[in-house]
Amino acid sequence: MPTYLSPGVYVEEVAGGSRPIEGVGTSVAAFVGLAPHGPLNEPTLVTNWSQYVAEFGDFTAGCYLAHSVYGFFNNGGTAAYVVRVGGAPAAGRPAPTAGGRQASASTASRTSSASSSGGPAGASAPREIAVGEAVALGAFKVAALAAGRGDGGTLTVEVQDVEGEGGADRFKLLVKDGDTLVEDFDVSARKSARNYVVTQIRQRSKTIVVEEAAPGVTQARPEVQTLTLAVPAPGALPASPASSATAPTGTVQASGEGRLDSARFIGDSADRTGFGGLEALDEVNMVAAPDLMAAYQQGLIDLEQVKAVQLGMIAHCELMGDRMAVLDPPPGLNARDIRKWRMDVAGYDSRYAALYYPWIKVFDPSSGQTEMVPPSGHMAGVWARNDAERGVHKAPANEIVRGAVDLELQITRGEQDLLNPVGVNCVRAFPGRGIRVWGARTLASDPAWRYLNVRRYFNYLEESILIGTQWVVFEPNDQALWARIRRNISAFLVNEWRSGALFGQRPEDAFYVKCDAETNPVESVDLGRVVCEIGIAPVKPAEFVVFRLAQFSGGGGELEE
Repeated sequence: MPTYLSPGVYVEEVAGGSRPIEGVGTSVAAFVGLAPHGPLNEPTLVTNWSQYVAEFGDFTAGCYLAHSVYGFFNNGGTAAYVVRVGGAPAAGRPAPTAGGRQASASTASRTSSASSSGGPAGASAPREIAVGEAVALGAFKVAALAAGRGDGGTLTVEVQDVEGEGGADRFKLLVKDGDTLVEDFDVSARKSARNYVVTQIRQRSKTIVVEEAAPGVTQARPEVQTLTLAVPAPGALPASPASSATAPTGTVQASGEGRLDSARFIGDSADRTGFGGLEALDEVNMVAAPDLMAAYQQGLIDLEQVKAVQLGMIAHCELMGDRMAVLDPPPGLNARDIRKWRMDVAGYDSRYAALYYPWIKVFDPSSGQTEMVPPSGHMAGVWARNDAERGVHKAPANEIVRGAVDLELQITRGEQDLLNPVGVNCVRAFPGRGIRVWGARTLASDPAWRYLNVRRYFNYLEESILIGTQWVVFEPNDQALWARIRRNISAFLVNEWRSGALFGQRPEDAFYVKCDAETNPVESVDLGRVVCEIGIAPVKPAEFVVFRLAQFSGGGGELEE
């Protein structure tokens, strides 16, 4: 209370009425995948396609991240976080085939995984070439992995300044085989930086290794330069680095082809890697990993690892409690196979995940041809468009999939009769009506959380009430506070009822808010708690529309005047 010491008129501002609760956004997606360049394991916000291209590059053969982000924005998405967990296939590599591994003679002859993962027969074993001179990459010496090819080819490591002239400690490494770019790194000479050169090469490199310099060596920012690594004569090569007995002490190198595993996508919340790093972002509502299927097609991971990553996505969404996992099916499956994958192989049971089938065919501007892509990016865009046009309470189904020119498989009604009850949301083509999303179910076995819009609407309500009632903390816990809480939440839910999100002819039928002495006994108040119980009746989609027709004799019906 203010203190009044002298006579006069005082004007004071006081809080009046209830504090409004504002609805939170529900249309921010997060994509985890592969791109040619861009920050590694750093969630980057993009709000349009041009921003994505500037940060991560354009469409790339063998990767689906760009197609998914493009489909997201094309279908109505407005904001997305992109987490790059690895690089795209190097230039000159063949595009992956369904379920198969890449096979490139020039690549297989220089990487330590080629001979063991489908490389061409007769390829030479990879060797480590010692470099007689050190390169000023901070305090490191760079060596190349190559095999005697007899063609006189060379590898080059180019150091370029990515931040212009000056004293910046960030720079760029380009590893080239002739004129072909093999790898590129955005790195730093500072050990405290996230893109420190040793860390980057340890995580990503397929062709180079690094040795740390002796202690006490001063780190220096390199000048723009090029180091040529010539292939020595046959017989002069030391033993293969694949042999641990002959590997030099202190050498840090990537394993073979930079093989992806489930940990690369799942990441670690403490290190802010993979989609584990998304825990720090409260605004994310949808999570997708389209390049999980690209890695599977290239043979870099198997179906068990696909399942492990998708289970990790589901666990992440359940832990956060405010987002949904949009899952992709493995490619090339018919209706019987996808049902077996859903029920017997994967066996997912979660109200925080949705699975869409089949893959969709889109136009690829980079090749001028059509390409099959996973549906998750386009589906996330449909969710965002539905939220903006109708509201999160409306099921995101019976909606056009923009950008889809065809489907991997035309689903029949009989096939969907098998898939819909187990939570597989089908995308179907209807004559004269285009390609539409024709399912809106979660992967939950609990009927209360069967529908996707119900789960997402509860996420929306919980987050909105959580943010809108932060003022309650440390307020005096008495009847006046309880009444204010009831007024605030009731005013918010009345607006939701008026917008058609709640079921009932009257507000009393649609929700209730209970915060009184019954929910807050003395024992609870003594513990510093205030408990408010909220019940709502959400609207559910008209999934099955039934019109019953019957014959009747003329004159037997009743007519309204």
